Amino acid sequence: MKALVVLAHPYEKSFNHAIFHTIRATLAERGVEQYWHDLYADGFNPVLTKEELGKKPTDDPLVLRYTKELLASDLLIFVHPNWWGQPPAILKGYIDRVIRPPHAYDFPENASGGGLPIGKLAGKKGLVFNTSNTEESRENGYFGDPLDSTWLRCVFGFCGITESYRKIFRVVADSSEKTRKEWLSEVGAIVSSVVAG
Repeated sequence: MKALVVLAHPYEKSFNHAIFHTIRATLAERGVEQYWHDLYADGFNPVLTKEELGKKPTDDPLVLRYTKELLASDLLIFVHPNWWGQPPAILKGYIDRVIRPPHAYDFPENASGGGLPIGKLAGKKGLVFNTSNTEESRENGYFGDPLDSTWLRCVFGFCGITESYRKIFRVVADSSEKTRKEWLSEVGAIVSSVVAG
């Protein structure tokens, strides 16, 4: 098995970073080959250019590398905070520039692009870890937890991934050191379970 781990948080001492390092350590313990990226540390440019619209190839070496590793991986893991019910802009840009046609999905030949996609990531597993400072009742009742649909349906489902899972930790701002350690243990257990199968 090969795993791709992508982190989107600008602060190196964030709990997102702790999740990221726990995932990497767990994968290493399980003997899983991994590709990993801290998008901010990589200096990733999230802006999709007009030259990249549709299926046009990119000449950005980082995007080419990200795409190659995405396609080579069996398990795709993303770690990010919930900002305005969305991933940070840098990760949205990763989705725009990397998880795109003709690699991650495509449309039938001669189709306009308005129909149902052909998911080309079928058979892979998707896993997302989020942090939030919003109480669960407000997140679900008032906001409707948009990240759940974004990842499990709009990204993974659209690209043919049927086996996916998302875990959110909250309220991070008010959490104790003991709670955070328990959360990191849970991260390790989830990753181990997904790897086992």
